[in-house]
Amino acid sequence: MIQKTIYPGKIKGTLFAPSSKSTMQRALVAALLSEGVSEIEFHSLCNDVLSVLAVIEDLGAEITRIDNKFIIKGGINPQKLTINCGESGLCSRIFSSVAASTGQKISITGKGSLLKRNLTIPVEEFQALGIHIETTDGHLPLTVCGTLKGGIIEIDGSHTSQVLSGLLMALPLAAEDSEIHVKNLNSKPYIDLTIDMLSEFGIWVMNQNYEIFKITGNQKYRPAKYISEGDWSGAAFFLVAAALAGEVTIRNLSVFSKQADRAIIEALKRAGAAVSISEDGIHVQKNQLKAFAFDASNCPDLFPPLVALASGCEGITTLTGVDRLPLKESNRAKTLLSEFSKIGIKIQIEGNLMNIEGGSPQSATVDSHNDHRIAMALAVAALGGQGAIKIENAQCVEKSYAEFWDDLGKLKFC
Repeated sequence: MIQKTIYPGKIKGTLFAPSSKSTMQRALVAALLSEGVSEIEFHSLCNDVLSVLAVIEDLGAEITRIDNKFIIKGGINPQKLTINCGESGLCSRIFSSVAASTGQKISITGKGSLLKRNLTIPVEEFQALGIHIETTDGHLPLTVCGTLKGGIIEIDGSHTSQVLSGLLMALPLAAEDSEIHVKNLNSKPYIDLTIDMLSEFGIWVMNQNYEIFKITGNQKYRPAKYISEGDWSGAAFFLVAAALAGEVTIRNLSVFSKQADRAIIEALKRAGAAVSISEDGIHVQKNQLKAFAFDASNCPDLFPPLVALASGCEGITTLTGVDRLPLKESNRAKTLLSEFSKIGIKIQIEGNLMNIEGGSPQSATVDSHNDHRIAMALAVAALGGQGAIKIENAQCVEKSYAEFWDDLGKLKFC
């Protein structure tokens, strides 16, 4: 276990956003499903992406790395009948559908926090598509067998969109056409990401108002050359750090991205931070910060950096979307309340709302609960605080942003 101590201080500098794990994971799965050679270019790697790389190799992909590029010869031909998704929820949910295209019985497992997370896979409904799944009381490990045949299915999208993403990636390979009827879909931008990635690899999906998705069967993935986007989820923490404690420019971010966490820009503006967008990147500078209201239902991964931002705002900030937080690496609502209270920030949870009273974070020892976004949020909050904050289990940032502590060290402290 690693402990990091973060001291208050004014920061200044320029950073490159890490590669988006959301787009990288989808691109790697698509490369596996393509008959031919794809090229995936990236800026950085994290543990979740490494987990997907290991899985696609176990399922038959031939992978060569040349500098910051993966050359992937696709084609499903399982080399192992047990695959390990590490701590990646997206990996486990995508392959719960994709594994049914192998024609073999595949076991899926993971490690750490992923073993504690409910997968929310509608096992009975999947049977209508020819996908037979046995879980361990709704958790990993699970087994997938059957023959992916297509058909009509209805699912609930209120807890996670990742199950739907898995179906959208698998069902184009089915023998028959498919329709997915979705109720209460949250995180719609992530579905846009999936559909855009499918298009990059030659797959067509019809989206009818995020309620009905029509997928033609017997499609073939086409090899592609793909350059990974910068990750708004990771960059959000340093954009918030700038708002709290100085000024930072982040490069390698697209303002046209479909990533849900691009919404951090709107939140920063509402809080009063100075935000400018140019060819050089996204620049944020400290300003007088005020409490704000923000609905994070479609971008729940922003809750930790938003709480860090709220900690430095005058007044009480209200965030909507608490019901999206229990199924993360930790129960983030409870974890944010617990750990931010240790540094003197008052949080109240009322149903689907979280109220954060701004203040000045105080010196304390806190725990990440092995949740990468909690560790980063506490580090960012510390920059604008009054004393040193020691963060236990700080190594967990490697799940999504392996260079986080190094990038923090690259900033000039004044």
